Amino acid sequence: MQTQSIDFIKTLFQSRLTTLEHLLTSAQTHFGNTDSFLQQRIVADMLPLGTQIAFTCNQPRNISLRCDNKPANKLDPDVSSLNQAYGHISNTKELLTGVNDVEDTKLADITRIDLGQGMYIELSGNAYVNDFLIPNFYFHMVTAYDILRMAGVPIGKRDYMMHLVPLIKQE
Repeated sequence: MQTQSIDFIKTLFQSRLTTLEHLLTSAQTHFGNTDSFLQQRIVADMLPLGTQIAFTCNQPRNISLRCDNKPANKLDPDVSSLNQAYGHISNTKELLTGVNDVEDTKLADITRIDLGQGMYIELSGNAYVNDFLIPNFYFHMVTAYDILRMAGVPIGKRDYMMHLVPLIKQE
């Protein structure tokens, strides 16, 4: 298992939240100033776009709270307005920015994750990041991307991988 640093985790989540914000802005441009597209979903039994945004934000939000010795605190999954969606992204980015002076040894601490129905798992900090947070973050972000693509928003891989755009070179 790869050992991450707090700074690496902050940078990763900040840049990908900027991507999520870009995807949401692209959808807003495509659909206009309507909130109804936040209720789009791929199939009936999947959660809608607005919930995918909240769940994407929950991952960096909870590592930020953990670094500040505060309990996990999930966002309201019923995201029905653009203001609420942008607010979740902005507030999560602010939480990440506020993570300062945290030793990487914090990632050695054991984290308990309640799974509901009386079930839970306990993971070391690095396992929590690598095996829980990052996979969940990307699952919900990709689902949000897929919902937008399915709904006809003109986005592509470049939009999803926009964190690499500044590194592109021309021969």
